[in-house]
Amino acid sequence: MIHGIINIYKEKGFTSHDVVAKLRGIIGQRKIGHTGTLDPDATGVLPVCLGKATKLCDLLTDKSKTYEAVLLLGKTTDTQDISGALLKEAEVSNLTTETVTAGIMEFAGTYEQIPPMYSAIKVGGKRLYELAREGRVIERKARTVTIHGIRIMEMNLPRIGIEVNCSKGTYIRTLCHDIGQKLGCGGCMEELIRTKVDRFTLKDSARLDEVERHRKNGTLNEIITPIDAMFPAYRKIRLSGDALNLVYNGGSFEAAVASVKCNDNEHVRVYNENDKFIAIYRYIETEQKFKIIKMFHDCNEMT
Repeated sequence: MIHGIINIYKEKGFTSHDVVAKLRGIIGQRKIGHTGTLDPDATGVLPVCLGKATKLCDLLTDKSKTYEAVLLLGKTTDTQDISGALLKEAEVSNLTTETVTAGIMEFAGTYEQIPPMYSAIKVGGKRLYELAREGRVIERKARTVTIHGIRIMEMNLPRIGIEVNCSKGTYIRTLCHDIGQKLGCGGCMEELIRTKVDRFTLKDSARLDEVERHRKNGTLNEIITPIDAMFPAYRKIRLSGDALNLVYNGGSFEAAVASVKCNDNEHVRVYNENDKFIAIYRYIETEQKFKIIKMFHDCNEMT
């Protein structure tokens, strides 16, 4: 089984689940998971975790992300993007570059965002998009999201190209909708590309046909990021003997055996004497011990 992360370029028309299904066929293993849904019309970076790396799906989902989007002012749709049914159309000839710029920049920082009805959020055991397809609109609780940075790349009214770096849980089409509401003319998202998720960037992403070519050529390792490479800032600790046996069982081990001085709550990467990555641990200064955070060793494997 292959363990690691592939930076996939999700093409238009595919759901994130489609990508996972296709990769299962290409690579020939079931244990694969994606790290955050991209709408079918959106394109861009979709890190996909293989094997033991599926334990990192939640970690990567929590990371901030960067998008490039086209905001179309003057149109409000039920899905908040151009694919939806038109609900309202408004004149935008009165808008100025200065007014639009000021309206967009007001969304920098934190704000309360109401998730769209056409989203995968579950309410009462059902996805919101399932309720929306039934013609139902229900009240949704606003969630605090953070726009770490927003930059206007191009303005050719009624279209504005924007780059957004944002927190987990931010809907860019909802941001476009909210900007339109703020400007009093409505708005929707016309295009969306995800350009970055944590360390994974658009220029380093691979299309599905490229993955298949690497698999046929036996060069898949060239596009797979090893699990431990996801934690470059964590100190590396190599263990053996009794301490290693404790780690294999997810147990704590004494700070003395690590031969390094760590700060309280510092995370470390633990390896065996053969330099095989085993787990992530955290140092607890009050106890002078390291405690398990995430295990990547399989007890059925040869060490």
